[in-house]
Amino acid sequence: MNFQLTYKKFGETGILVEWPAKIDVDIMQDIVSFEKLVCKDQKVIETVIAYNSLMIRYEYMYNYTLHYKYRKSFSRTVEKLKELYAMERKTIQQKQKIWKIPVCYDLSFGLDLEELSEAKGLSVDKIIQLHSSTDYLIYFLGFQPGFLYLGGLNEKIHMPRRDNPRLRVEKGSVGIGGEQTGVYPQDSAGGWNLIGKSPIDFFDITKSKPCFAKAGDLIRFESVDLETFKKISEEVNKERYQIKNL
Repeated sequence: MNFQLTYKKFGETGILVEWPAKIDVDIMQDIVSFEKLVCKDQKVIETVIAYNSLMIRYEYMYNYTLHYKYRKSFSRTVEKLKELYAMERKTIQQKQKIWKIPVCYDLSFGLDLEELSEAKGLSVDKIIQLHSSTDYLIYFLGFQPGFLYLGGLNEKIHMPRRDNPRLRVEKGSVGIGGEQTGVYPQDSAGGWNLIGKSPIDFFDITKSKPCFAKAGDLIRFESVDLETFKKISEEVNKERYQIKNL
């Protein structure tokens, strides 16, 4: 399925490709598939995926002068992108990784679990079960380095953001904000409803790949008790913990 795309200049070396403006699984899969083709061009040095767009940055600046043979015009580059998008892409198989993320839903971490339980008329155990029984699609990374924008939260536990955001939310806190759920990768102010905490690092600048996951991957939260949470935390601190994926 091909969508109607628009192409815009993005700075001096980039092009912003936009899909229909909505959050949609088919659109995300189409973006990820197209990005794989785009990245085969050696002149592409960076791509950034969002809900309905792909930013492509090239090595050479756009320049309409003819004396520098490597510099290409915006219109010529867009035409090549259109040709690429029109290609048959069904043969490209997207292998989605499922990252298994431990989360402790103890009330010492889930500061808003009881309030959420009362608001939704569900037991705390039911909320935990609903939250940890879904594979969440990663749409893109943003807000903070390593913050994963996830889609797929069960509508039974949708909850508006808090009227009064907390000045400090601890790194690893798992929250619900409206129709989304996510994990705070660093200490931060935040207004999401906190339901648990993960002991793993979602962003580590010392690694060649600071964030283990990417757009198009899936996240599966796994409930662990407080004792297991502490054991995993120790392993993470000693750099012995390996995040599991399927």
